[in-house]
Amino acid sequence: MTLLLQVSDPHFGTERPAVVDALVRLALALRPQVLLLSGDITQRATRAQFAAAQAFVQRLQVPRCVAVPGNHDIPLWQLPLRLLRPYARYSAAFGTDLEPSLETDDLLLLAVNTTRWWRHEDGEVSAAQVGRVAQRLARARPGQRRLVVVHQPLAVTRPEDGKNRLHGHAAALQAWGAAGVDLIIGGHIHLPFVLPLAGGGWAVQAGTAVSSRVRAGAGNSVNVIRIEAAAAERAVVERWDHDPDRQAFVPRERHDLLAPERSPGGGRGT
Repeated sequence: MTLLLQVSDPHFGTERPAVVDALVRLALALRPQVLLLSGDITQRATRAQFAAAQAFVQRLQVPRCVAVPGNHDIPLWQLPLRLLRPYARYSAAFGTDLEPSLETDDLLLLAVNTTRWWRHEDGEVSAAQVGRVAQRLARARPGQRRLVVVHQPLAVTRPEDGKNRLHGHAAALQAWGAAGVDLIIGGHIHLPFVLPLAGGGWAVQAGTAVSSRVRAGAGNSVNVIRIEAAAAERAVVERWDHDPDRQAFVPRERHDLLAPERSPGGGRGT
């Protein structure tokens, strides 16, 4: 089994210290093998905020970290840096690979950079990214769960969030669904949910992990994802919310997802 901890939108620079400490305690108790940082790691992409984020990641003591930048991880007001070296500070903290991947016996995890320096908030997935990810998903080995991590969502549950969907989301959903994607994991809108996708697979969204920038009706939360290849390719997604009274993250929702049979070409069978 592979245990993943999804931490999204921590917005360091606006973090709540007590929530940070509670999340560290959760990680040390669960001991996940993989940390997913699904963007907006900082509030304004300053050196100090990235340093705080790095220190936080070290405290979690998770062996592997897979991160993607969010729109807040590109400097907003420093125009020369935004135009010429938009990912310089992000790369110094989390590596130059903006689309890392991870492969284990039971997991194929592909990260997609959906930020663009010329877009303030909106995200985008290009035709080249869609095709490259689809090809890699289709080549997954038997028994591997196929996960894609983005920042901005491909699907939403509320009409007011429609404007936040990725540019190119329709093509991505069709191609990645046909290639057998299981989970498309994201953040950005600070609203946690698990949603079945029409083309196949599930959208898994996380709230903001530790920031004060919480959304009405959705406090600080993280997702715990359990991949169990031996149990009929089982995937369990748990939402853990921060409880201010207990000063701890506590489990709130559990989604037990089972992969349908796949066709020989890698797509979903009928």
